[in-house]
Amino acid sequence: MDTDPFKVLRELEQRCRAGAAGLPQQEEAKSIWSGIGFRLGEARFVAPLAEVVELLAYPTLTHVPGAKSWVRGIANVRGNLLPIMDLRDFLGLRPVETNKSSRVLVFEHGSVFAGMLVDEALGLKHFLEEEWRPNWDVQDEHLQPYLRGGFLEEDVAWTVFSLHALTGAPSFMRAAV
Repeated sequence: MDTDPFKVLRELEQRCRAGAAGLPQQEEAKSIWSGIGFRLGEARFVAPLAEVVELLAYPTLTHVPGAKSWVRGIANVRGNLLPIMDLRDFLGLRPVETNKSSRVLVFEHGSVFAGMLVDEALGLKHFLEEEWRPNWDVQDEHLQPYLRGGFLEEDVAWTVFSLHALTGAPSFMRAAV
């Protein structure tokens, strides 16, 4: 047995280095895009997370006289009056048939604070930003002004629907008959 402390330390270091695992390679962090998934009919959409204030079950509504058919009514949500719009009806489709799956996407943009009734909320969705496709082919011309590309996840198409673009539509701002 060697009694020279320096040699002992050197041998110990060599044994440690020989048995040590290498450091993990640094991987590039990928940017994630997040949104709230929802369904209109059979189509799946995702609204940018930054555009959705909250998600509600279908509330009790008060009818608004003189409003267009797609204005379902006004709800009192924690002391705030929230107009609820039927997104399918607004787009010229068959109105949403409310059931236990129906949800309201609440959004605020500029002076507009409203809720959009959808068939079903599909939860928080995350996609790699590099998978975003700006040229997303959707045939329905009623939807085109509000679409902002899309993502494909395991053969499921998720079209990005901008609630902020909806508030900029003159037809949306004219809710009176």
